[in-house]
Amino acid sequence: MSEPNSTAAPAAFAIQKRRLRLLGLTLDDTIKAFFGGNAVVAIVVLTLITIFLLREGLGFFAQNSQSLRVYRQAGLEYVDFIRAEVDDHTALTRYLSDLRLRQLTDLTEVKKLSLEDANAALTKFDEFADKFSGTVDPLRSMLSDLTEQATAIKTKFIVTGDKKEERRQLLAEGKTAEAAAVQIEETDFAAELKPLVATLPAFKEGNREFGRALLATLDGAPVMPAPELAARMEKLKQLTRDYVAGLPAVEHALETWDYARPIPAWKAVSSFVFGRQWLTASFWQDWYGVIPLFIGSLMVSIVALVLAVPLGVGAAIYINQIASLREQRIIKPCIEFISAIPSVVLGFFGIAVLGQALRALSQVSWLSWMPGFPYSERLNILTAGCLLALIAVPTIFTLAEDALNNVPRAFKEASFALGASRLQTIVKIIVPASLSGIISAVLLGLGRVVGETMVVLLCAGNRIAIPDFTAGLSVVTQPVHTMTGIIAQEMGEVVRGSIHYRALFVVGLVLFALSLLINYVAQGIVRKYRISIG
Repeated sequence: MSEPNSTAAPAAFAIQKRRLRLLGLTLDDTIKAFFGGNAVVAIVVLTLITIFLLREGLGFFAQNSQSLRVYRQAGLEYVDFIRAEVDDHTALTRYLSDLRLRQLTDLTEVKKLSLEDANAALTKFDEFADKFSGTVDPLRSMLSDLTEQATAIKTKFIVTGDKKEERRQLLAEGKTAEAAAVQIEETDFAAELKPLVATLPAFKEGNREFGRALLATLDGAPVMPAPELAARMEKLKQLTRDYVAGLPAVEHALETWDYARPIPAWKAVSSFVFGRQWLTASFWQDWYGVIPLFIGSLMVSIVALVLAVPLGVGAAIYINQIASLREQRIIKPCIEFISAIPSVVLGFFGIAVLGQALRALSQVSWLSWMPGFPYSERLNILTAGCLLALIAVPTIFTLAEDALNNVPRAFKEASFALGASRLQTIVKIIVPASLSGIISAVLLGLGRVVGETMVVLLCAGNRIAIPDFTAGLSVVTQPVHTMTGIIAQEMGEVVRGSIHYRALFVVGLVLFALSLLINYVAQGIVRKYRISIG
């Protein structure tokens, strides 16, 4: 029974070769075509992804330019000059509140007063703070009225745009009569803005009175009991004087403002690339600035690499140069198994276990010397960075070990022959010889971290704001949002073709370009490394 089976395979192979010969192909040609076809498929897929991202994303800039144009023509930009002035005063008020909190702490913890007595001792300070914060009330009231006027102008313009779109759709469907019935009233921005701009003389008078009142409150500033608090009060006074000195610049901006001034084409790009706000679904104005998302991704990636590089490279050196065969059989599969864990599972682990554990650890009194400890935010840069480090370790470990394996054995033998110890050989011979490959491993690990979505979406905190870098190293305990996280969170909720929809595609385009750049640099280092070894 075995005889036919032993001859069947060679016969089938011969038949296949004859068929290929009839087609003018050799077996080698077929194999090359198969693997070459896979490469072509990869190139085609990459090209299609690029075209798709460009097609969906590049339309954002035209829409963003239109949005900025309406922002100016409807008077929102005009009102925001005043809003910025009010917001700056609010920042001074927050500084004053922080000063009160510090003084309260000094009274309760240093002078050992009760909370009731401490608040009673701060009565004069509270009176000063009330006067200081109340000086802006007339301007705040005027700002509220101007906000309503500008919002009404913008709403009217949007309604007109909706009616134009309705008429266009009706005409496309052949419903001429219904389209003609749609009444469209064009927005005359010049006429609509007259009541808004007419408030400028009243604002200038109120602004000058506001400046005089604000400076007058400084004369009643209480004397601070401690030198540090006194220095902070003097800083508040100086900040207030600088603020009042800048009020005429706001008036000048309002006087020279022109609703008809065109928006430069580069403004639509720069507002995205350098924008510090990602604000959507706002009744006032949507802003699409990638800076807070980019910084969030960068901060999480830095924390991940700080943890993953020593662990991944150290494990690779130990396994390749020191560990016994038995240890290799145990440790290598365990490290490589980490890459098989779904990222969503790691995200749930971060929410339920790691985030809570790190926050509890930060409350331990003898760890209070660490930057940012204690902290209250369970989900933050640190939590997401720890989990991303766990994801990056297998990539760095595997590629770094390959780099170590590629170091010629003669290097090690020559080092031992010269009397060097194992540690000296590793530190001065093996690692320097494989450094290019290790750097490539780190860069590919970075690419793995930057492209991760679920972990950062679940564990980074999802606060769209630039972290406060004045906090020093404790900045890692602050929540952030990332480029991958914002796409995953908002893509399912946006209207197809809207400016928000296209803005997410531009974020994806930035992320795609960043990943390609990282991989290109890593592959370049690998090629250089191989040439140097060869």
